[in-house]
Amino acid sequence: MAREENKESVGPAARMAATVAKRMRVKKGLTQEQLGAQMGYTGAAISAMERLLHPVSDEMLVHLERVLGGGTGIFEEMRELVRLEKLPEQFRGYAPIEQKAVALWLYANHVVHGLFQTEAYARALIAGGYPDPTPERVEELVVGRMARKALFDRKQVCEIELVLDESVLRRPIGGKEVMEEQLAHLAECARRRNVNLQVLPLDAGLGGEYAGARGTLEIVETPAHDRVTYLEIQGESLLITDRAKVSTHLQRYARIRAQALDPRRSLGVIEELAGARR
Repeated sequence: MAREENKESVGPAARMAATVAKRMRVKKGLTQEQLGAQMGYTGAAISAMERLLHPVSDEMLVHLERVLGGGTGIFEEMRELVRLEKLPEQFRGYAPIEQKAVALWLYANHVVHGLFQTEAYARALIAGGYPDPTPERVEELVVGRMARKALFDRKQVCEIELVLDESVLRRPIGGKEVMEEQLAHLAECARRRNVNLQVLPLDAGLGGEYAGARGTLEIVETPAHDRVTYLEIQGESLLITDRAKVSTHLQRYARIRAQALDPRRSLGVIEELAGARR
């Protein structure tokens, strides 16, 4: 029964990848054991993939392209679709919008924003979630999150602004070494020409106004130069396109940014905290 339920949960992209892999394997006259040996897998693993008992992994698609792709890039193209299917349901609709963004305005006040997370930080965060994810699911989600970083080096540059609450920098997700690496990565990101990273200090509310009180905020400018807001909390998400509401969100973001330290001082805070953890 469990195996049948697993088959039912496999998405159309993973099903297509399994079907194409089997057809190309048969066309090349390879047994499952022979294909597995060339890819670095067992024949049983290839069988499980083809029968949808164990959905094709991102790593397996890389090896399928190497062994069966023949330079066509077919399995490489499927990687993006399969990764999209494995993202949390509430994020799937937003993921393509994020990757095509012209500009992003981000505010994070609980954890480091997903685009800026290191692999170790993301793994610690995801593995510590509830309900407890399986190790396989943790790896799927980590792979998907790391794939989002392609946005930083995209040929058509995306301008990214991120305001991080200082409490995020001080929360030791994953322990000392994980946070040291994460802080160093943030400092590296802050030096990118297309990134503006600012820290909202803990004493931002001393004057009586704390612009970040309503929580995380993500605003996107699309290739058509429309602006939308994405909100996510407790496994639920909301994509807002109403112009009046998005305008309010932009103005609120501007208030948050105005209360934050300037980029140079922000980098200094990040580097200081990184040094304190060494």
